[in-house]
Amino acid sequence: MLKESIVKEVLQAALSTGGDFAEIFVEDRHDNGITMIGGKIENSNAGRTYGAGIRIFNGKNSIYGYTNDTSKENLIKVAKEIASSISGVDKNLGIDMVKKCVNIINPIKIMPTDVSKSDKIGFLRMAAEEAKNYSNEITQVRGSYMDYVQNILVANSEGVYAEDQRVRTRLNIGAVASVNGEMQTGGADTGAHVGLEIYNDDVLKGIGREASRIATTMAHADLCPSGKMTAIIDNGFGGVIFHEACGHGLEATSVAKGTSVYCDKLGQKIASDVVTAIDDGTIENGWGSFNINDEGEAPQRNVLLENGVLKGYMIDKLGSRRMNMPQTGAGRRQSYQYAPTSRMTNTYIAPGQSENEDIIKNTEYGIYAKKMGGGSVNPATGDFNFAVLEGYLVRNGEIAEPVRGATLIGTGLEVIQKIDMVGKDLAHGQGMCGSASGSIPTWVGQPMIRVSEITVGGRK
Repeated sequence: MLKESIVKEVLQAALSTGGDFAEIFVEDRHDNGITMIGGKIENSNAGRTYGAGIRIFNGKNSIYGYTNDTSKENLIKVAKEIASSISGVDKNLGIDMVKKCVNIINPIKIMPTDVSKSDKIGFLRMAAEEAKNYSNEITQVRGSYMDYVQNILVANSEGVYAEDQRVRTRLNIGAVASVNGEMQTGGADTGAHVGLEIYNDDVLKGIGREASRIATTMAHADLCPSGKMTAIIDNGFGGVIFHEACGHGLEATSVAKGTSVYCDKLGQKIASDVVTAIDDGTIENGWGSFNINDEGEAPQRNVLLENGVLKGYMIDKLGSRRMNMPQTGAGRRQSYQYAPTSRMTNTYIAPGQSENEDIIKNTEYGIYAKKMGGGSVNPATGDFNFAVLEGYLVRNGEIAEPVRGATLIGTGLEVIQKIDMVGKDLAHGQGMCGSASGSIPTWVGQPMIRVSEITVGGRK
């Protein structure tokens, strides 16, 4: 993407005023997106993101700049402009570039560029028609499709020189059901760091049916009661609670600044014995996986909690300097317009020893959150509020009637201490995570878990 000789000159210019580390990130990304409402194409777009970002460290401080003009002259100009904020002496560091051999953990069989726009529309249409035909109660179906191919180059003054190609795709169906004037929504999707081989008739029809099943079920549901009760949270996207309420607090972004509730707790027991949590960027074709991260480092599998004990944080390069701890492959960014920082990849609660049937049978009364929705969290305190997209009451060890309008309210530190049963059926759900370095793809996940007590918000 850039000649090695140009990269060296840019990095040397960046270090000309005394910085002790310099990095360049070059990106060339092609995006495609389609949205469909009521069987008609609402929007179809394509775009290209191209540019470079330059970062300089001076001790524990950093400065970042970016440009979409990647000519040699302009990159050197930008590097010198950024460096001008550092007052020091040129250390004249010699830079020996060594091209990194990248281990491919995300094999691609069918490139998005090899599939026509009409075929991609066909994917959406098949899923949407299945959703519409599920029931006469379905009044609207909305679908979205996206794919992108991102080529990157990362090089730095420590000699790293690495290139990679990332291919991701995602398809989502949302359905609306109406019963006696009551409208409820349901949604389902699939996505991965993979080519279009992910789509087949069974997958596409399954997404459509699932979206409409949730919508029609909730349209017939009664209002959820409120109060403190036991909560069973199903696998897959149920892991969003750990991701938001705990995961962000374990990133160096907050730990290094001392703003996390998990600061200075390494080696301490902060969760129940049955909780082991992992962030793993090495899962083959995982939505949040990568062959190299946005700092040119290989992904890692990092144990965050083990049997309730805090074992580690997610640490990027700058965080490593500030915390005096090793990097964990966590440096990520949305695009060249953002400096990287510590971010999650595929974060999940590991499988436990309980059978799902036993988790339900051992619950006298509570709520079963089969499908989680969106919510909000205060990363400094871990306080959260999450909607339950599909919920049921549990009575005398059995799943009873569906309920709507439920929310789960609590704090991350309290919830992980009250998880008393963890199932074996680990699954993942894809989402986009926003933080200081932009919006990035992350998988959340868990088996079925039980929280012995949590505040449930309802309207009954």
